[in-house]
Amino acid sequence: MDVYAALIAGLEREFGRGAGEALAQRFIEAEETDFLWEARRCERWLGGFAPGYGNDGEGGDEREDGAELERIAVMGKLGQRWFAATLIVDGEGCARGLIARRDFSRSDRARRAWSRAR
Repeated sequence: MDVYAALIAGLEREFGRGAGEALAQRFIEAEETDFLWEARRCERWLGGFAPGYGNDGEGGDEREDGAELERIAVMGKLGQRWFAATLIVDGEGCARGLIARRDFSRSDRARRAWSRAR
């Protein structure tokens, strides 16, 4: 089951049939980065991420708390839409932020955008 379908099913179990779709959109808006990461079908490392210092892609950079951050291009499907996005991911594999996202109606267009991400 895909991430979107699982979310709707869980919300409908909790709040009743018909509530799932509307509530799912609110959950996705609030936790967009996590949903994009979980719904990814492919990923590609783009380079390190240093908040506030520009990003030259020269390996991982650490934050004050010691977490190494990387820029990862992802492609996947959330609901009926395909997406290509660039996320900030820590060394533990947890998505920490969203840099950019584009939505597409077709998988080939999302894959093309994903392959061109820098």
